[in-house]
Amino acid sequence: MKILAIESSCDETAAAVVEDGRKILSSVVATQIESHKIFGGVVPEIASRMHIEAISAVVDEAMKKASLSFDDLDAVAVTYAPGLIGALLVGVNFAKGLSYSTGLELIPVHHLRGHIASNYLTFPELEPPFMCLVVSGGHSHIVTVDDYTSFKIIGKTRDDAAGECLDKAARAMGLAYPGGVNLDREAVNGDENAYKLPHPRVDGSEYDFSFSGLKTAAINIIHNAQQKGETINRADLCASYLKAVTDCLCDNTVRAMNEYGFKKLALAGGVSANSVLRRKMSDYAEKNGWSLYLPDLSLCGDNAAMIGSQAYYEFLKGNIASENLNAYATMPIDKPIF
Repeated sequence: MKILAIESSCDETAAAVVEDGRKILSSVVATQIESHKIFGGVVPEIASRMHIEAISAVVDEAMKKASLSFDDLDAVAVTYAPGLIGALLVGVNFAKGLSYSTGLELIPVHHLRGHIASNYLTFPELEPPFMCLVVSGGHSHIVTVDDYTSFKIIGKTRDDAAGECLDKAARAMGLAYPGGVNLDREAVNGDENAYKLPHPRVDGSEYDFSFSGLKTAAINIIHNAQQKGETINRADLCASYLKAVTDCLCDNTVRAMNEYGFKKLALAGGVSANSVLRRKMSDYAEKNGWSLYLPDLSLCGDNAAMIGSQAYYEFLKGNIASENLNAYATMPIDKPIF
């Protein structure tokens, strides 16, 4: 089964053709990083307009790279939630028009389900059940993947997501956008024990995260140094900050793995590309005898191949959308509507 997938939830316009949920026939991503860099973050209105400009060409290129015509496809899939509403609407409406004009089935895909499915593309042997830590700019979830379309949220952030926490701290340190990536690079040369930073916990919810206080602590260190005329060792602060963030992510995930008895752990989302997080999780997996699945770096960020992978299993489950499909800025991974 060959599915053309479209992703436009944030600042990447992407299209891909995926076969049977496991094989990438083509994958094209048009990034907007340079356009948003001058603002230090994604500007939703600009993102939406750039999706409109790019989506037709991106889809055409994906089809050409797959050497297929629309007659060779079995369905069209699209990210419909969650994300920037204007950006999502561009992809949803394009996919609806394509479905109507070609007669292909329309498959709605939840963005976070897509991120988890990136592991199916990297590891064709991976099958549920397993636990997954989903960490991105907008989300931080510990999820049990009980089946391809059955998920349960074990823990999630109560405020900022891990990716947002990294990006905002990086901006305060004077690092260029995208902050999380540049913070990771800067931290390589730093001492992770140079600065003492909190490891926030949520009372009564042992698997939930809270990152806003950690972000504030780092900003306070920077402001206090500025007020005293002191110079911050940026590499040290990056390393210390990254240690605190990844410690929080790992601690909750490890406890959840042990509590629920899983032996397979996957990572997903943009922050799953972080070198420190990948190294720490690899160490925990080896220590506990777990099988660890880390998506290929090319599939950690937003892309359409992961949407095409998840779409295959949504299709098998009968999750087909009508021409009334809408986009949603927020939606739980375990309770989709369309």
